[in-house]
Amino acid sequence: MAGKQETAVKIKEEKEYSTLNLGPTHPATHGIFQNVLKMDGEIIVDSESTIGYIHRAFEKIAEHRPYYQLTPLTDRMNYCSAPINNMGLFMTIEKLLGVTLPKRVEYLRVIVMELSRISDHIICNSVIGVDSGALTGFVYLFQHRELVYEIFEEICGSRLTTNMGRVGGFERNFSPVAWAKLDKFMKEFPGALKEFENLLVRNRIFMDRTVGTGAISAERALNNSFTGPNLRAAGVDYDVRVMTPYSSYEDFEFDIPLGTGGDTYDRFMVRNEEMWQSLRIIRQALEKLKELPGDVYHADVPDFYLPPKQEVYNNMEALIYHFKVVMGEVSVPVGEVYNCVEGANGELGFYLVSDGGRTPYRLHFRRPCFIYYQAFAEMVRGSMLSDAILTLSSLNVIAGELDA
Repeated sequence: MAGKQETAVKIKEEKEYSTLNLGPTHPATHGIFQNVLKMDGEIIVDSESTIGYIHRAFEKIAEHRPYYQLTPLTDRMNYCSAPINNMGLFMTIEKLLGVTLPKRVEYLRVIVMELSRISDHIICNSVIGVDSGALTGFVYLFQHRELVYEIFEEICGSRLTTNMGRVGGFERNFSPVAWAKLDKFMKEFPGALKEFENLLVRNRIFMDRTVGTGAISAERALNNSFTGPNLRAAGVDYDVRVMTPYSSYEDFEFDIPLGTGGDTYDRFMVRNEEMWQSLRIIRQALEKLKELPGDVYHADVPDFYLPPKQEVYNNMEALIYHFKVVMGEVSVPVGEVYNCVEGANGELGFYLVSDGGRTPYRLHFRRPCFIYYQAFAEMVRGSMLSDAILTLSSLNVIAGELDA
């Protein structure tokens, strides 16, 4: 009898947990990935993250594509700020080729990359607002994100997956319409961003939902190899643009915003301030461009630039060269390089190995989303289910970059 009573007591003391599949097709995950949550009521006891639902084998595809045709692969990683991915790949190939870019080209790239950063942060911060119950800011700011897309469309003809630029610079000079659209954005967006801040920054409900939610310490963030806004929100002063400057970022003055608690509110505030700093950088770039004579938009790398159409139509040599460039019949030197840029989500790296052929022997993408998503289970353990949604939003996990 004693044994049966002890068993009954043990059974009574054991808790019953439920399993909840958050994703892979769920609006709250903002992408195709899954979290299997062990729940005690609405409290998350444990979490297991799974990925691979949209894995497209970009790295393997890159081994069979000429360098000229690699750009569309990078578009589809972090598609919220595709031009940064494009420029990062070009800089990696240029590093291998030993190409030096004119200052004007580097400043044009800075403008495009900072516009992309703003576009990405608009999505992240406005979605944090939506997931806390505030839709207005999302709808309002997206009007101005549309202005950024109109600039991209005028520069390269595309909006989301831009395929913007070439090794050595851009495929064409910026048109007067592109400059006019950029001027319009620079005049209108600061006021809209200020209004967005007024909606949320000191909003009592928003603060109650975000302060202390999904917090991670600086030590744990570093142990999980965090970079970008998520690391800076934890108080670590690291930005690739400052630590290892590229594209003449050393010519610009800007501040690196830092948080203290590493929670959702800090991540929101860091990204918000980064948008102001991006505007500051773009203004400086526009002033510096006025001091540079000419209208050069690419370096002298004819192996990666199409001859003018008029020459192609009338000159056999130009036609042959056009064919060689388009078909990627140009070999690159043997070598091994790593290059990184400050993507909207952190350090975006490209490790390129060339055996001297027309395609990479190996091309590995260091995707920041893939790196920091590993900490999600740790960050939501012990929190409410609704807090897990906000934590995921504030990390800004982009599924295309996660599963590249």
